[in-house]
Amino acid sequence: MKFLCPSEALGEGASRGFELDELRLFAVRREGLVYVYKNRCPHRGVSLEWQPDQFLDSSASLIQCATHSALFLIESGECVAGPCTGQFLTALDCREDSQGIWITPQASEDDL
Repeated sequence: MKFLCPSEALGEGASRGFELDELRLFAVRREGLVYVYKNRCPHRGVSLEWQPDQFLDSSASLIQCATHSALFLIESGECVAGPCTGQFLTALDCREDSQGIWITPQASEDDL
């Protein structure tokens, strides 16, 4: 497990981008739970945010790709609208404890 950030650095309904050992990723907190994904749209492999730490749509209820306006469910990373409908963001295992948020970086077939 690798340390990502202190818990208070990711507020409720917020998103935040990170770079950890050359891995670009982002985290979202929704209803107290933390979700972490690689910062890579499955449509073209581009980064999702339109400005630093801006990964959510205007209602903060969906993850939005700034390039293609694709929309993804926060809880699963599934694309529900846009050019990659039915595809998924790459989720990373994470846990939260008294020290903060931790992730398990994993190599995937996309990285090969």
